[in-house]
Amino acid sequence: MRRRLALVALLALALPQAALAKGEFHPEEEFDQHAWVPIHLGGLDLSITKAVSYLWLGALLTILLGWALMRWRLFSDEKLGRRQAAGEMIYDIAQTQVAEQGLPTKAIGTWFPYVASLMLFIWVVNMIGFIPLPLSDEKFHLFGLDIPTFGIYAATSSLSVTITLALMTFVFTHVEGIRHNGPVRYFKSWIPDVPKAMLPLIVPLEILGQFMRLISLSVRLFANMLAGHMLILTFIGLIFVLESYYLIPFSVFFGFLFYAFEVLIVVSIQAYIFAALSAIYIGSAIEPEH
Repeated sequence: MRRRLALVALLALALPQAALAKGEFHPEEEFDQHAWVPIHLGGLDLSITKAVSYLWLGALLTILLGWALMRWRLFSDEKLGRRQAAGEMIYDIAQTQVAEQGLPTKAIGTWFPYVASLMLFIWVVNMIGFIPLPLSDEKFHLFGLDIPTFGIYAATSSLSVTITLALMTFVFTHVEGIRHNGPVRYFKSWIPDVPKAMLPLIVPLEILGQFMRLISLSVRLFANMLAGHMLILTFIGLIFVLESYYLIPFSVFFGFLFYAFEVLIVVSIQAYIFAALSAIYIGSAIEPEH
């Protein structure tokens, strides 16, 4: 099977019509943000864009998902039991694998709602990013109306979105650290027990390390979601770039392979990691000695 796919791909790339009839395809343009509703407050751009619409949709679906899994009793008891089992499984993961692993016991009641909501919200936003929706900048004309085309886009593939989510955890971490330990004891906990001669070197590194948490937390989620969408769009785009029917099985197969990998594995792992690290950072600030 692998040899056949490789042979088909090589033949498709070698055929003259494929090489001489190249079209244009720019997958990076799918991630451009165009203002749908321009909103400017001084130098601050608060315009409604594709990313904003996906975040609104993700927030709405997160609320509805929690309500449907745990509270909605419209269905029969049998269906209700299955839905509650799914809800309890998600709750158990958020509690035992995220909150209890990163937060001290005294802080679980306060910060469990945050890390659990964060995990579920990121999972929903990631997941709807792989569902074709009519929320794109491109439009087609039908009966005189401009109707958006269907496309896939993840709001978490925008660095501004992931930085905002990471910034929330960053602020909460240091606010809780100061609140529980006082400013002097908390900032002193950043400095390891090393000879005084090394402090001028160690202290700037420790401060930089705190800000690197913000960068790593946001870039990890952003890079994984962006790379996944780029790979899928690139493989599918080969059909239009090279304009060869022989490439269709190759492009569709590998495009679907990366699509399945992202939906089944990456979406959940990235949501879990972001929430788990948020719990660890907040917990380590509350009890620096641990």
